[in-house]
Amino acid sequence: MTKQRIIVGITGATGFVYGVHALKLLKKLNVESHLVITKPAELTREYETDFSREEVRDLADVNYAINDIGSAISSGSFKTVGMLIAPCSVRTLGEIASCVSSNLLTRAADVVLKERRRLVLMLRETPLHTGHIKQMLAVSEMGGIVMPPVPAFYDKPKSLDDMVHHSVVRALDLFGLEVADFPRWGEDIKP
Repeated sequence: MTKQRIIVGITGATGFVYGVHALKLLKKLNVESHLVITKPAELTREYETDFSREEVRDLADVNYAINDIGSAISSGSFKTVGMLIAPCSVRTLGEIASCVSSNLLTRAADVVLKERRRLVLMLRETPLHTGHIKQMLAVSEMGGIVMPPVPAFYDKPKSLDDMVHHSVVRALDLFGLEVADFPRWGEDIKP
């Protein structure tokens, strides 16, 4: 694998823009993106954004149908740095925590975990009940990272886009992918 590859999953939870922003940043970083979108996510895209299906898919290097279980990302022999699910619904969290692969997105996540690669879930749900927290624990115990996109205010965001950018950059940090010109606490931002 000469060029870094990452799988991006977008589920039906609110926050479709997190996945779109991740794809835009990955393109700038010259990281090959492999995109899989759930059917509920397509509905969320329509509700929350002005992006067409084609505009979103054009941001990715490779696109997969949600039911294409035989695709490259369903195999551990296909090398990636891991998978970002942005946003991640509780349903998807539950399937991953239970090792259920009902579609390509959850199959790819299961493969990433079994291959001991990085899996980051930008979980979009609040409040959480005990069942949700137990599922988060299960994913964490399997090696995944649950990263709710909680906004930071120490960098004084001026817009919703600034808050989305901060969360997505922090998620990409977890893959060792560094976005330039991102203010960091203790470096660019002093207490």
